[in-house]
Amino acid sequence: MSKYDQSVVLEALHNCLAHQDYGRFARVLVTEHEDRVVLENEGSFFEAAPADYVKEGGRTPRRYRNPFLAQAMAELNMIDTMGFGIYRMFARQARRYFPLPDFDLNTPDEVKVTLHGALIDPAYSSLLLEKTDLPLGDILALDRVQKSLAIDDPTIRHLRKVGLIEGRKPNLRVSEKGVHAPKDRVTYILTRGQDDEFYEKLTLDFIRQWGSASRKDVDNLLKEKLSDSLDDTQRTNKVSNLLTGMRRRSLIVNTGARTKRPDGNCKTKRTRRRVCNDRACCTDR
Repeated sequence: MSKYDQSVVLEALHNCLAHQDYGRFARVLVTEHEDRVVLENEGSFFEAAPADYVKEGGRTPRRYRNPFLAQAMAELNMIDTMGFGIYRMFARQARRYFPLPDFDLNTPDEVKVTLHGALIDPAYSSLLLEKTDLPLGDILALDRVQKSLAIDDPTIRHLRKVGLIEGRKPNLRVSEKGVHAPKDRVTYILTRGQDDEFYEKLTLDFIRQWGSASRKDVDNLLKEKLSDSLDDTQRTNKVSNLLTGMRRRSLIVNTGARTKRPDGNCKTKRTRRRVCNDRACCTDR
């Protein structure tokens, strides 16, 4: 399969030409990277937002920035004045099981469109291959999941109900359904990670073996076993939340030098952890 659909690339390029703000005296830029093509034109997205042209029912633009140019291009079948061009770009990418186009409007007076020429999450493509009747709205949401972009709670509930996603927010992932190839299964397991009980057991086994564990010990023990989808900051927060939960359930206790707070209660410097055999583990010693 070719990396790009010619009609998708031409649709994006022709849109750039038709909607360019020529008063800014700039060029339309097309940059090909190893796994994507980025097209940039000067001028803000002229009417509404890209999502309005993709959703069911679509949208027909009332105005064009360059009406005479747009009309001439429409007569040459280069663009669609009914507003279906963006919808077709997304639909054709979905039929090829590729990631959907990204519209970046973060820079004022500039539109940047990215067309992906490589897979991001094999589970996403396998799911589209298996479920060929998915509505475009669901595919749009799954595409955001594979790109680790936020989706609203009603959409999360819907996708979870029909078995298309799993995991906890914000670390959602495309469901294992549709993942068949052995390599894809390995990728899925590494991305998914393990349940908290697995990490808790490793931590408790370490403490029982060596009597105690510092935070550095726990980080070294768990960080490489956490999901590959987490970055370093997320892994640190994951370990912190895990230890806090274990402490609150009295599975471990923080030990070290103790001082008195102004209110007379004990205060622990959380330097090491040990298995808690004493429920009254916050009493002064």
